[in-house]
Amino acid sequence: MPHHFANIAFTPTVTRLQEEQGSRASYARMQAADGPVNLYLSEVEAEFIAARDSVYMATVTETGWPYIQHRGGPMGFLRVLDDRTLGFADFRGNRQYISLGNLSTDDRVSLFLMDYPNRRRLKILGRARAVGLEDTATLARLDLPDYRARIERGFLITVEGFDWNCPQHITPRFSMEQIDGVTAPLLSRIATLEAALGL
Repeated sequence: MPHHFANIAFTPTVTRLQEEQGSRASYARMQAADGPVNLYLSEVEAEFIAARDSVYMATVTETGWPYIQHRGGPMGFLRVLDDRTLGFADFRGNRQYISLGNLSTDDRVSLFLMDYPNRRRLKILGRARAVGLEDTATLARLDLPDYRARIERGFLITVEGFDWNCPQHITPRFSMEQIDGVTAPLLSRIATLEAALGL
């Protein structure tokens, strides 16, 4: 079975453009790989996903417009439930319900997960569905007990394909927690030196 992400993303128009631009040969080899390539999440993808504290999720409106929404929470809020299923708790926000509305007419989603410091990104195509508060078993798997936010529902995403992107043009960015981790020893050393100097 061919590369699942490529099978979805490389439409006839995309393939024609790859041919015109001279990149089709390498992508054709990728697409013709043996086995269910980039369909089942491995430990590599699971670890990467578990280390993220945000994700960009795209849905499609009933009028055909793409819509991207940022989803965030504590590290690991996006859960790998099995090798083809992701899930996350949907917390109360601005109550526009655009993604939820879009999913009621078209279940296709695209997830974009970024690791800015290490210049890595993972793209996931899937099908999503909302899970209501009555599904206590599923919500228990998605719950973040130490995170103070009200859960309105859960989202389950069946992976249809994924792909790792090259690091080119990713500008490294760091969270305050990451910066604090690097600067804390330096600040401690400065304080020790200032104390020794009587400052």
